[in-house]
Amino acid sequence: MIWSLSFTPLLPVPVLVGGGVMALAVLALMAFRRRPGVILRALALALLLLGAARPELVAEDRKALPSVVALVADRSASQSLAGRPADTDAAYTALKERLSRLAGVELREVPAAATDNTDGTRLFADVGRALSDVPADRIGGVAVITDGRVHDVPKDVAGLGFSAPVHVLVTGDPDEYDRRIELTSSPKFALVRSTQRLGFRLVDDGRSPDGAAVPVVVRRDGEIVATVTMAPGEERTVDIAIPHAGDNIVEVEAPPLPGEISPLNNTEVAVIDGVRQALRVLLVSGEPHSGERTWRNLLKSDASVDLVHFTILRPPEKQDGTPIDELSLIAFPTRELFDEKIDDFDLIIFDRYEKRGVLPLLYFDNIARYVADGGALLMAAGPDPLNADSVYDSPLAPLLPAVPDGNVIETPFKPAITPLGARHPVTANLPGGDVDPPRWSRWFRLVEARESRGDALMSGPDGKPLLVLSREGKGRVAMLLSDQVWLWARGFEGGGPHAELLRNVAHWLMGEPELEEEALRLSGEGGRLTVERRTLKDAAEPITVTFPDGAERRLSDLPTLGPGRFGVTLDAPLPGLYKASDGTLTALAHVGPANPREFRALVSTTEPARPTAEATGGAAVRLRSEANGPLDIPAVSLRRPASGTFSGDGWIGFKASEAYEVAGIETVPIYLGLLAGALLLLAIGGLWWRESR
Repeated sequence: MIWSLSFTPLLPVPVLVGGGVMALAVLALMAFRRRPGVILRALALALLLLGAARPELVAEDRKALPSVVALVADRSASQSLAGRPADTDAAYTALKERLSRLAGVELREVPAAATDNTDGTRLFADVGRALSDVPADRIGGVAVITDGRVHDVPKDVAGLGFSAPVHVLVTGDPDEYDRRIELTSSPKFALVRSTQRLGFRLVDDGRSPDGAAVPVVVRRDGEIVATVTMAPGEERTVDIAIPHAGDNIVEVEAPPLPGEISPLNNTEVAVIDGVRQALRVLLVSGEPHSGERTWRNLLKSDASVDLVHFTILRPPEKQDGTPIDELSLIAFPTRELFDEKIDDFDLIIFDRYEKRGVLPLLYFDNIARYVADGGALLMAAGPDPLNADSVYDSPLAPLLPAVPDGNVIETPFKPAITPLGARHPVTANLPGGDVDPPRWSRWFRLVEARESRGDALMSGPDGKPLLVLSREGKGRVAMLLSDQVWLWARGFEGGGPHAELLRNVAHWLMGEPELEEEALRLSGEGGRLTVERRTLKDAAEPITVTFPDGAERRLSDLPTLGPGRFGVTLDAPLPGLYKASDGTLTALAHVGPANPREFRALVSTTEPARPTAEATGGAAVRLRSEANGPLDIPAVSLRRPASGTFSGDGWIGFKASEAYEVAGIETVPIYLGLLAGALLLLAIGGLWWRESR
């Protein structure tokens, strides 16, 4: 029982205080004038005020509340290395047992960082959530078992949100070491065909036994682009070419150090997003015709296309006597376009073009070289392709995948998607092409040709090739053997998907990755890895997936996702770089953040958390004092808050709680009833007796 004095006044406290002040003033005046009976009057007034205040003795039955101690086990990814899980389990079990036996302690277990955090190990955030419902005066402290790589240590004690000791018990050996690559500069975006500079440093953490220079390999999309010899502590830069749009995955890999903790951080990854500049397209129309506007409208509607369009209205042989200075036509800048700046174009389109002496044969040689070196050429045929002026009778002929036989078929037909075209990404998903006959309008002209190579994706009457794609050298060539795609654009008989068709053809020619017919793709998100193989074959070859830790998984008989598409989704439990290969194609994907903070440094340490621990009266100590030595698990105790220190040699302490809850209350009036009346009457009687003398 805890006894205390309380008051339950009959009158409001201000009234009692005012009455007391007035009484004191009157008594002081009487004393100043030396009037008799001051003491008796003071006693009577005091007894009167005391009766009005109603004093009571209060007896409280208090129950002490235990201190809440958080025991935290770091289960982050870096804690899974080099025997740390076993040390963590052993220390956790021993401390849990000792704290459970300690009187006055309520143990709260916190499995912190059980899942990977993109911003590293955030133990104190987990501790804050676990203790959020505990009053600050009941928190006895925190014991954290970790490797010391904690990334949310508060800058000062105030950031903890409580005033209690924090003890950091560090796993790992004091003599461990590790090698890692650290990126010093890495662009996030880059223009396609540009060169970017990547900076990196080789770092050996801990007591490294080797300081010799080693070869560091730099890869882009799995292909070695540079090998740099460097010693630990050195920083180097390498220029990286960005060849394509989308993710360009650059790896910087150092050889493993014998005996190091883990090779996981020997490779750093930079993901550079390739962004195309405006695509430069050269469109040459041999003559004005109904479909010319279709090409122009389509290409001009794409904000990413920079179009240069020429229509040949007046061939050189045309002589009508008009003076040159009166002509408003612009001369065709053949030398500038096909000699000086031909390599600046991403695509060249010949629309119903005939030679007619406009382009010398030398410039057709330039176009052939342009394609062989990686350029793109689209031939949109006209109604009369085989004559003395035909481009098929030029140095371009060896590049063309179909050879016209001189006939032009002029009969109604609906363009059809071939079985090969149903699997090719250019034509596989054309709206209206998934039924027979297709849901689009008819065409009325087809240049009859003999397919010599390439892939015929669309056909006309009697299966004659209509759209043929081919790879030539490093470049690509497409042939559209009809000039009537404009019927779809004009909505004839309901029209057809002219925009999708022509855009897909143009983008395939310019190497758009999403339109590759033979492709292996990896993508990862939310702990899942999607493997997709697109092919023109009837089935996909087996694929081997390599995980970040080197484990492999072979995938055979991939499920069919659609015509020409096969794939499966796998669990991706580890963040890092995944690789897939079928022996011919290789794909890379990075799951999770590139170079996660969790793996940047793996050597255990007491330093990050030491200032905070010592500022709270706690300690930051290793569980092993020497390599391969026994675990030194400290003893535990409760100490009064006034003690100031909560750690020592071989022990750690926690703050004893001074909080309590009241189980019951008893009150005993001490100035009430007959006693109060008798005392008051005695004082008044004495005062009367004094005055009556």
